[in-house]
Amino acid sequence: MKAIELKIFSPVTPIAHPLLTKKQVSLFIKRDDLIHPIISGNKWRKLKYVLQKARAENKNHLVTFGGAYSNHLLATAAAGALFGFKTTGFVRGEEIDNTHLFLCRLYGMQLLFTDRESYRDKQNLFDRHFRNDTDVFFIDEGGASAEAASGCSELVGELHETYDDLFCACGTGTTAAGIINGITARKLDTRFHAIPVFKNGGFIADEIAKYLTGPAPYHLHLDYHFGGYAKTTPTLISFIQEFIAATGILIDPVYTGKMLYAIFDLIDKDEFAPGSKILAVHTGGIWGLLGMKEKFSVISKQ
Repeated sequence: MKAIELKIFSPVTPIAHPLLTKKQVSLFIKRDDLIHPIISGNKWRKLKYVLQKARAENKNHLVTFGGAYSNHLLATAAAGALFGFKTTGFVRGEEIDNTHLFLCRLYGMQLLFTDRESYRDKQNLFDRHFRNDTDVFFIDEGGASAEAASGCSELVGELHETYDDLFCACGTGTTAAGIINGITARKLDTRFHAIPVFKNGGFIADEIAKYLTGPAPYHLHLDYHFGGYAKTTPTLISFIQEFIAATGILIDPVYTGKMLYAIFDLIDKDEFAPGSKILAVHTGGIWGLLGMKEKFSVISKQ
């Protein structure tokens, strides 16, 4: 069988912006979105050791969970096809057809649409369909697991410079926990900042705690959810349009867009001393743009 490994290509790109010049702050982006066209960003980092564990246990069927626009479902489908696993995805909500699910099917994933009440108990849902199947391997929604956190911690070891502050958007908290573990293991003075994308996202602290290797300080910013998960506002959409046009870097409205908005807002509020070096982690997920394209205004041809 093919070894479960991807060659990591995730450069650090400097960002130029008048606000950064004015405040004398340097901003860089860790381009995890470039790791793979589909299995990009934290998706690959979270799946790497999960897939290795499945292979070690001689499992050949990956079963996981997500919404109709889940980048995790799509990444798992692509990884399954690439490394020789059969894949099944439980999809939350009524049956629909969209670009994400089309690509999942193209990669060979079987989709099982599930009502929202049943979806809440994922272990029960898994057991009802696969209790007696010894070939299947359970992967939680978003890939959340200790193995996933371990994969995410490796990001810190790839950095060739030190940064005063490091930012990451949060959904399950797994990526944040992994990066915090990486900072702690290397005894860095870098301050970590988590940007939950959920309304009332304080619960993320409990999710992060599940995968921390030990107590560690970090900052949790709860005011940049823009209404909740997958919610947007004209202000956020405008920021994303301007950022993409100015930098050539695609960012999505669900995760990375909110994180970068937070960074620029905090810089504008003088939360960082002049001379500060900030690193933002691009966690991929740019396929999410396709599910939200109607929220963007039409840009006329020049």
